[in-house]
Amino acid sequence: MHKRVLIVGTVPYNKKSTSRAFEAYFANWEKENLAQIFSSTKKPCKGHCETLFQITDKQMLVSWKALKAKTGIIYHYDDLEDEWQDNDLEVGNGAVKKMYSLGSKHTPLTHLLRGLLWRKKFWCTKKLNEWLDNFKPECVFLAFSDDYFIPQIALYVAKRYNVPIVSCIGDDYYFNTKFSISPAYYLYKYTYRHLIRKVFAHEGSAIYISDKIRDKYNSEFGLDGETVYLTSEIKRKEFAPFNKQNPYITYFGNIGMGRNLSLNDIATALGKINPEYKLHIYSNALSKELYEIFNDNPNAEYHGSIPYAEVEKNMARSDMTVVVEGFRKEDVLLSRYSLSTKAADALASGAAILAYGHSDCGIIEYLKSTGASAVCSDKSKLVDTISEFINDEKRQEEYYRQQIVMTKEHHNIGSSTKTFEDVVDKVIERMK
Repeated sequence: MHKRVLIVGTVPYNKKSTSRAFEAYFANWEKENLAQIFSSTKKPCKGHCETLFQITDKQMLVSWKALKAKTGIIYHYDDLEDEWQDNDLEVGNGAVKKMYSLGSKHTPLTHLLRGLLWRKKFWCTKKLNEWLDNFKPECVFLAFSDDYFIPQIALYVAKRYNVPIVSCIGDDYYFNTKFSISPAYYLYKYTYRHLIRKVFAHEGSAIYISDKIRDKYNSEFGLDGETVYLTSEIKRKEFAPFNKQNPYITYFGNIGMGRNLSLNDIATALGKINPEYKLHIYSNALSKELYEIFNDNPNAEYHGSIPYAEVEKNMARSDMTVVVEGFRKEDVLLSRYSLSTKAADALASGAAILAYGHSDCGIIEYLKSTGASAVCSDKSKLVDTISEFINDEKRQEEYYRQQIVMTKEHHNIGSSTKTFEDVVDKVIERMK
């Protein structure tokens, strides 16, 4: 039996969101030994946890107005749907919708305002404490966030039960800084960093999405964390040369942070190679500003959001799938350590992989190091890079064989879960 771990993070496990990365950590865990506190407005589905506790911005706002803590909705595994439903529990008024729209922008001001809203006296309720007492956590798993309240809740639980914190770090929220004329920015960064130092001062460890970010945080904070590579459930297709007559070329994922611009570059390059070639883009982006760039590109087709089960099918039948990052300075700062599930999915699929983005971006740097992907970091060379790759069957097969090697070596569910379990066991034993 595994230890009782409380997950503190924004999104509950489901197949459609980035939280499916939890599979790399908790695939073998007994669900009765997992619980989660989350802040998303979405209703969870059956996942890794036996029970979940939801606290949302709207609940906090109601408590703030009433000056009385009454937050929290409890879910149990047996009462949940098998699949995630794309519905919002909080069908609120216009003011609430505006609040969520503002909060989604993740500006320093919104972080500061949410920090005021999410004061302990409003989320730390008798209901929450009774729920925690019933679960009796032995370890807190902190899914890192750039908001205050997720680390604050993790710290509260860890101190209440005298248990360690294992921080899951995939983005560089602590070190990432930029020049700003806004006093709100510097106030947010100062107070956020102060809070994170408290987290790392508490007994614990960390897991990382890549060696690059692991080395930075372990060195700075004296941690002994390990890299746990993300995994994929996509079934590998047999090798087949690129279909030059009617290829299916795809992208799945977030199109923010300059990725939409890079995707547009690829679609334009495909049109120069063959006017009939198209890049099929699948994303749940809500902002029209992100995807309207594709309207004027005849070689880009934006399809919107599809369920993850369809992502698996479509990626597995792709002739080529692309992985992109942005080139602007602000985009590179945000993605320099990023190594999302897209890398694991692409390597597992058997499709040819094209990686395009700034060379300092984590996933671009990683895919280049694997020797399993065509990589381009120069827009002027994009047409030649793609053209040479789709005409070189020998190189396509070499990359396909190397994808198998990298999937077994890094994105193996057995080794990933074992590494994570060892980190948890070690830090709990150390705190006894």
